[in-house]
Amino acid sequence: MAANGGLLRCDGHQFKKMTEAGLAWLEANQEQVNQLNVFPVPDGDTGTNMFLTMRKAYDEIAALDEPHIGKLSSMLAYGARLGARGNSGVILSEWLRGFAEALQEHAAFDAPLFALACKSAVERAYQGVVTPVEGTILTVSRQAMEAVAERAKVERDIHALFAAKVEAAYDSLRHTPDLLPMLKEAGVVDSGGQGWTFIIEGMLRLLRGEETHLAAAGSTAGQKTGWQAALQPEDEQGYGYDVQFLMRGESLDVEAVRAAIAAIGWSTLVVGDDKLIKVHVHVHDPGLPISYAVKQGAAIDDVVVENMQRQYQAYVAERSAREGQTPPVVEGVAVVAVASGAGIRRMFIDELGVAAVIAGGQTMNPSAEDFVTAIHALPNDEVILLPNNPNVILAARQAVSLVAGKRVRVVPSRTIPQGVAAMFEYGNEQDGDDIDAIAEAMTAALSNIVTIEVTTATRSMTLNNVEVREGQLIGLLDDQMAAAGDDFYPLLKTLLEKARADKRELITLYYEDVTGKSKASELIGRLQDDFPAQKFQIIHGGQPLYPYIVSVE
Repeated sequence: MAANGGLLRCDGHQFKKMTEAGLAWLEANQEQVNQLNVFPVPDGDTGTNMFLTMRKAYDEIAALDEPHIGKLSSMLAYGARLGARGNSGVILSEWLRGFAEALQEHAAFDAPLFALACKSAVERAYQGVVTPVEGTILTVSRQAMEAVAERAKVERDIHALFAAKVEAAYDSLRHTPDLLPMLKEAGVVDSGGQGWTFIIEGMLRLLRGEETHLAAAGSTAGQKTGWQAALQPEDEQGYGYDVQFLMRGESLDVEAVRAAIAAIGWSTLVVGDDKLIKVHVHVHDPGLPISYAVKQGAAIDDVVVENMQRQYQAYVAERSAREGQTPPVVEGVAVVAVASGAGIRRMFIDELGVAAVIAGGQTMNPSAEDFVTAIHALPNDEVILLPNNPNVILAARQAVSLVAGKRVRVVPSRTIPQGVAAMFEYGNEQDGDDIDAIAEAMTAALSNIVTIEVTTATRSMTLNNVEVREGQLIGLLDDQMAAAGDDFYPLLKTLLEKARADKRELITLYYEDVTGKSKASELIGRLQDDFPAQKFQIIHGGQPLYPYIVSVE
């Protein structure tokens, strides 16, 4: 410590406390990061991914009493690489890896070494992305590093360098929309950059003696941080019920209904007009919102009540049983795929020949460690990974670098339909024994598919010249918002037209559990009239949050 109370050297003990504080501050603000999702879809999870990545990193050092900064930071980086989830989580893990590489031979760091470690961290983070994009966490961390490097020329107090780093990070964060037009159009700053800034801000708060909710971070030590812990309900009463219904009447007050329903439960979506209102809410007592609607003199219909706690328990039981089973034996090159939804998981294994399925995708991105575990569980020496989600590809690639003794390749599938197309090509190529040839053929198949995904908007906004209201249906065409509407049929018709489905041969519709087969079949019947030359097929996917996923090929 300096005479004025500053910090001139930081060893492993001090940095462990700072890491704990950074984790805690991110945990306290992770929902704010989640809300910065560019698309108004209900699966924005950048904050969650970064928190789980950082928590896994901290778990590696939680029980250590290690004064050597090089050894401690190496363990921290290793944990982050295992726990990396989502694109921002992987970039964060690579940043920590670069930071540790600069410190590996040092017992502590001073100001010049700290500046060097920050530079190494940024260089490693950029190297971890195939095509770096400015206006993201990369830009924020780089500009913060540049501020530290400049300040370190005249400043020896690490405390002051962290203050300069945080100030520069927030300044950079404010300007991310100027570098990435999509952020400006959505009216948000970069979510990954915000998450990273919260981590270093938490470290600074500790240095300043400010509150960082350390008890929350400290409580993670020794906890189980796998999928079971991540899925456990925060409410002691459980997940409750998902209730949806329509209110019909005259002179209905949408704002009054929205306020009343919001007071009853959570995850509330209430949209409509003075004659028809659609209500969606999560509650512990499903009778409350229904009774409220009836007392308003409204006629209600299309009532759907789902026991989310039972669904959660069934999923945990099913996945636990599945993960306890001996993986099916696949000769030659094996495939590990990511998928959510019982129907889709069964299809990949029973019909398409996938050796193992990692549950995840939208809402819950698997970690690099999940891939590593699945790879090592297979007897095969050669394994291909199918991420089936754009936010999972980097974690899959991260896993490749963590596996020794096996040849592993990533086929960068961004959607479930792309993964299905890749598996058909895998079946055609499996007689060969060249993993690179098989992976190349599977990758080529991805471009033959157009994917449509339908979900519900979580906020009102305009993006890609599409105006959407909170609670409306929105359609994504190959990961880009392409249309919005109030009913499935006209929305899907518009999306299929945009996808040039009339020039294609096969249209496959995957439906969720709530939608049901009868409604999906009725929808297909209407769409068949609009696209008479195309063949339609319907498959139970059971995917969460997305009533329909459509493959056009």
